[in-house]
Amino acid sequence: AANLTYLGLYALQHRGQEGSGICSSDGRRLYIEKSLGLVAEVFNEKVLNKLPGHIAIGHNRYSTTGSSTIENVQPLMATYSLGSIAIAHNGNLIDIDTLRDKLEKEGAIFQSTSDSEIFLHLIARAKSGEPRERIANAVKQISGAFSLLLMTERELIAVRDPYGIRPLALGKVKDAYVVASETCAFDLIGASYIRDINPGEMLIIDENGINSIKLFNSVKPAYCVFEFIYFARPDSYIFDHVCVNTVRKELGRQLAREHKVDADIVIAVPDSGVPAAMGYAEESGIPFEFGLIRNHYVGRTFIEPKQSIRHFGVKIKLNPVADALKGKRVIVIDDSIVRGTTSKKIVKMIREIGGTKEVHMRVSSPPTIGPCFYGIDTPSRQELIASSHTIEEIRKYITADSIAYLSVEGLKKILPNSDSYCMACFTCQYPIEFQSKKKHQLELFK
Repeated sequence: AANLTYLGLYALQHRGQEGSGICSSDGRRLYIEKSLGLVAEVFNEKVLNKLPGHIAIGHNRYSTTGSSTIENVQPLMATYSLGSIAIAHNGNLIDIDTLRDKLEKEGAIFQSTSDSEIFLHLIARAKSGEPRERIANAVKQISGAFSLLLMTERELIAVRDPYGIRPLALGKVKDAYVVASETCAFDLIGASYIRDINPGEMLIIDENGINSIKLFNSVKPAYCVFEFIYFARPDSYIFDHVCVNTVRKELGRQLAREHKVDADIVIAVPDSGVPAAMGYAEESGIPFEFGLIRNHYVGRTFIEPKQSIRHFGVKIKLNPVADALKGKRVIVIDDSIVRGTTSKKIVKMIREIGGTKEVHMRVSSPPTIGPCFYGIDTPSRQELIASSHTIEEIRKYITADSIAYLSVEGLKKILPNSDSYCMACFTCQYPIEFQSKKKHQLELFK
């Protein structure tokens, strides 16, 4: 099981690059191996041999709460009165400070700063019940976004929050069931997609097969729209088996319908901007070119060069193809603009090639004006350039000849069942109500 989990994590590396871990069970005890780093850096044959058994869960860390330390790398594992339990969590919980303070005052000792550890404490402190009953009780005490995999010595349990904010799918490989955030993990291990875990559902997999329990009353789904725009891999099918690549390409087509401009070539900010750029090019009739090349193997450099190397932070990931850009009027397609600093460097980098006539920025999503509290690591509202600047001010800042964003209405036209998505990053209308009176949260609504 650990070998298949390792391959699944390999396919899901884009969802987190800070740390990776796997926990397995042979029916008697749990085994765990995890470390900071990429999947290929953490695991090898020797490490995987320490993970025997027929059940396994794994996780790639992408920090939204808690620091980048080994203690926060998942799965998190604990031993309590009924045995051992491990958890892997995708998403972010909200209003947890009060609950964490209460648990600490009652004697709980936290090993990490991750919000995910709260699940383990609530499960362990339940007065009675089997693990599945304790898990059901724990998740009902928590608000926020959670797609969960939990594992005991003898069962695998998947849980999705009632809004279904983060994706979670069920598949099958031979006689075994598998669960993953995206179907690209199934493709690598030869598993077939069965269905999505439903919002508010708990799925128990053990030697008797599958048992589904509805934990929450039905609410209006709030699937994360940013999964389609940026986060998920384009070859994945998410949120009731919709193809990510198809949606991104259609977003580009809609962007071209809304904001066409006379130009010679369309280029993308790779990788997530490529499908939208192809859609824009097809709809507008302007040729698509690879004008920016991405280095996929950069990791982190420990040497900072002299300041004479301009735009080093961007150049280490992206480099322009001078021959494709010289003498051209260029449309640059990006999936989103957050702070605007990277866009500014990209525009300047293209201009500095020499001979580039015009640079037009087009964005295949609406302006990002609200931070995400549900599992996408966006900065505070003050740092989001679109929350405090007009479109013309953003254009001047990034030094483009023009800039235009996809409209919210245009985004909704492309999405199937468009009223089933959380678009808080574009509208500041958050589907889950905040109980906390923290200043940084209240500022969302000013």
